Amino acid sequence: MDRTVAVVSGGMDSVVLAHHLHAEGHRLSLLSIDYGQRHRKEHEFARRTARRLNTPHEVTDLRSIGTLLPGNALTDSEVGVPDHGGEVSGVVNVVPNRNVILLSVAFAKAAAERADNVAIGTVAGDADTGPDCSAEFLAAFNAMERVACAGFAPENLAVIAPFIRMPKHEVILLGEALGVPWQETWSCFRGGDEQCGVCATCYDRRTSFEKANVQDPTVYARD
Repeated sequence: MDRTVAVVSGGMDSVVLAHHLHAEGHRLSLLSIDYGQRHRKEHEFARRTARRLNTPHEVTDLRSIGTLLPGNALTDSEVGVPDHGGEVSGVVNVVPNRNVILLSVAFAKAAAERADNVAIGTVAGDADTGPDCSAEFLAAFNAMERVACAGFAPENLAVIAPFIRMPKHEVILLGEALGVPWQETWSCFRGGDEQCGVCATCYDRRTSFEKANVQDPTVYARD
């Protein structure tokens, strides 16, 4: 039974990841990281996932990092979150080195706890806007950690990304089979009372439900 630290934000992909690993028998520890994102509301949905799966959950406070990363809509309050398809480039939603930061923290935790895996819910297509979501990046990251943690971490400790070849609509189908309650997940970058329905992640959420032919129970602020 593998011990696995899963990076779970509370978004659809990471919540399905937690359910998937739980169903496979992993001894899970869920980790959410507050890097100053305006949509940190998502972590409440990670907490609900942890309660549902009866697994430990921690939120690590790295909010001060957000002040070092101006110019993107997720951590800079001066930059608005654009609607999908608007004139503003989707790059504005990219936090530089985000997965390097998240995975470095998760890997350190896993090494200290002598875990077997670090898991992340990256899906096919994520690398189109975030290069640190690619298979090439994960291979390079694992190679770096083998050097960085040599002699301190379990020899086979590595980051795994079970969904990296799966498009989001296939992840939804897997979540359906696992009984994931979709209303207990959060996608919206704006982090309001309701998911906005029109930002890039809301668009991906809506269209992926349509592709999967699965009913979307989400209440959106805008159609």
